[in-house]
Amino acid sequence: MAADNQAAHPDLQSFTDLLLQARGGDSDAVNRLFPLVYRELGRLAHRQLQWERSGHTLDTSALVHETFLKLVDQPRIKWQDRAHFFRVAAWAMRRILVDYARRYRALRRGGGLPAGQLDEETALAERSERLVALDEALERLGTASPRLRQVVECRYFAGLTEEETAEALGVTSRTVQRDWVKARSLLQQELDS
Repeated sequence: MAADNQAAHPDLQSFTDLLLQARGGDSDAVNRLFPLVYRELGRLAHRQLQWERSGHTLDTSALVHETFLKLVDQPRIKWQDRAHFFRVAAWAMRRILVDYARRYRALRRGGGLPAGQLDEETALAERSERLVALDEALERLGTASPRLRQVVECRYFAGLTEEETAEALGVTSRTVQRDWVKARSLLQQELDS
């Protein structure tokens, strides 16, 4: 399955190879890896931000840069492969988006935004509230089942396909399908209560 995915996208194997070479200290590999990492993060950020309003303070480039900084600021991470990279990138994007939602919520509650909000601002506030509630529900879900939380991070926050998620978590696509259905159901129950 992973081999089929890599055959369909030749950059995937070179991405993994460069990641492993960079981990080994090859500075040339780091220089060649950066454009691939940046491109992949851009793809993930674009997917994630497509639901946001235009003119949002966090655009694709800003999310890519913040995610990249979070990833390189993790010296303890021993990159294993592309899948590992995506798993950590999904976590980093989740943290960034939730932090932005929490700051927006705090500004709104603390009076930092003008009265008489436009409908657009109300929609953003509602999305921020939902994102924070989802994050809290996801933390509770992760306590019961870390893999279910990881599936949600990969599918929802990083926008990975079932196959990419399966590769990132080292499970089958069928397992991801079942976990995705179960996680969504449990999260919906949690958010409805």
